[in-house]
Amino acid sequence: MTEHAPRIAYLHDELKHKLLRHLKRPCICPTAIPGFHLARRDQTGAPESCFEKPMVGLVIQGTKHSLMGGREYIYTENQSIVAGVDMPISSYVMHATPEKPFLFLYLYLDTQYLSSLSMEIKQDFPENIQSDTSISITDTNEDILEMFLRMLELLEKSKQIALRAPMMLHELHYLLLISPHGNILRQLNMPGTQNHQIVQAIRWIRKNYKIPMRIDELARQVNMSTANLHRRFKMLTGLSPLQYQKQLRLHEAQRLMLVENERASSAALSVGYGSVTQFTREYKRIFGEPPLRDRKRRRSPGT
Repeated sequence: MTEHAPRIAYLHDELKHKLLRHLKRPCICPTAIPGFHLARRDQTGAPESCFEKPMVGLVIQGTKHSLMGGREYIYTENQSIVAGVDMPISSYVMHATPEKPFLFLYLYLDTQYLSSLSMEIKQDFPENIQSDTSISITDTNEDILEMFLRMLELLEKSKQIALRAPMMLHELHYLLLISPHGNILRQLNMPGTQNHQIVQAIRWIRKNYKIPMRIDELARQVNMSTANLHRRFKMLTGLSPLQYQKQLRLHEAQRLMLVENERASSAALSVGYGSVTQFTREYKRIFGEPPLRDRKRRRSPGT
């Protein structure tokens, strides 16, 4: 590690310099590279809740606290985080100021890439150790730092993005699979593992979240016993399948109200609720406020 420290420090400084050039103010900025986002926060705020897709993130400056999969995590500069399954995440940044903002970049992972690459280079991997989590946090190695820097540099060459970005993304997925994050990613994306069966269950719920769910039928769908499905599902997401479906419904309803401008009653029906009263009660339990008050707060300046 010591012999690579000067190179890692150089890459870190370059990433910080380029991020500050891209992000003049607090924002979450999608880029022209599919799934690649840049983020800046200038102050510590209340926890923000979202339902995230599988992703890899890299902290360039500052520290973040997250509740994911039923566990608390704190990760700081030069550490990368992989969240390997779709799940609700509640996060806030710590000690950010305009003079020293929190800087973060992240990429939504292509699970088909990960699955095909895992099978293609399966013989190169050590024997898989069954993981009881879908989260991985580690110091970021030189190869992955360099890959993210190359992606930031590519944003400045817009005409080259269409051709070069897919190759870079493919390489980054490979580097993640052979990194300390790799065991968790392989367990989740390689057919034949119990964790991959849970990923299949998650996909089924995401596709069918509006309809009533029977756990025994879901277990049959993914060829697991009901008890084992419950146990491993909670290990990886922090939730039971029914709790997961409920949170998915509520986050989608929130999106419909904020982005599609739907009324609360319409959003509730759209995501599968038969009772607006029940929807309002469960919405407040998850987000802290009733739907209308929450929407007004999130739309007000400065939030």
